Amino acid sequence: MEKVKWVNKTTITEFILLGFGNLQKLQMPLFLLFLLVYIVTVAGNITIVSLVATNRQLQTPMYFFLGNLSCLEICYSSTILPRMLTSVFGRDNAVTFNGCLIQLYCFGFLATVECYLLAVMAYDRYLAICKPLHYVIIMNARVTIQLAASSWLCPIIVLAVVILLISELTFCGPNEIDHFFCDLNPVIHLSCSDVKLVTLAIFIIACIDTFPPFLLTLTSYVFIITTILRIPSTNGKQKAFSTCSSHLTVVTLFYGALIMAYVLPKTDSLRDLKKIISIFYTVLTPLANPIIYTLRNKEVKDSLIKAFESEQVS
Repeated sequence: MEKVKWVNKTTITEFILLGFGNLQKLQMPLFLLFLLVYIVTVAGNITIVSLVATNRQLQTPMYFFLGNLSCLEICYSSTILPRMLTSVFGRDNAVTFNGCLIQLYCFGFLATVECYLLAVMAYDRYLAICKPLHYVIIMNARVTIQLAASSWLCPIIVLAVVILLISELTFCGPNEIDHFFCDLNPVIHLSCSDVKLVTLAIFIIACIDTFPPFLLTLTSYVFIITTILRIPSTNGKQKAFSTCSSHLTVVTLFYGALIMAYVLPKTDSLRDLKKIISIFYTVLTPLANPIIYTLRNKEVKDSLIKAFESEQVS
């Protein structure tokens, strides 16, 4: 009975992702570019996970969270890029209704987990810089695992509620999503139901689920920067800042692009710009994570060099 009710309610069975429009001349360059980005993203983040898992020097709370973030980035890019590659190369822009909801859930879930992980990492840096004498006691192995597990588990039910609300909407055409993946606003925009209640509910849920980790991240860095500025020596300031500079760069890139994409006015003139901005937090942030931590973090860099040298010797 439930299935019959759903079929009667939804008059379209698939959506069409418009992607980047008609770019036939750039089809092959775009495909090769996104394929390269995907390969480097997956390989780079797997390298970070491997280093954290095998190098005893990196088996600390800070790098344990980094390993979790790298696992997340692999899943995050795999949610977006394979579908994008299929669309660009094969011109297969159709996605089923259920497939769209699954991608929407995975994207929303992983984006929320990233907010939590970035907040946990900011809190870890706050304890290390602002309360160094209590760091080992507070951030013990049990607390570290609990914080990481909570980051992964908290968004599961909340995002399921969001998808349930969207699945209850009526979609009767048109079925073209002006984006390169199933994003929340473009999908809701296609509904021929009254979306005011759903939009309000999603806004409330988003505030409850994403604003607290953002506020924790922001507050942590206010205290961190204040503490660093109080350090008398320039060398001490540089050493303290170097421990959180990589994370701060990732936070700025992720939240900067995310806020711009969802705060910009919903006008036709800004539609293409919002797509470009969306690339930053869906494609470039997972790519930037291993690059930033490899280039700007001395311990990760040294561990990578040692692993490379030992591989050459063997």
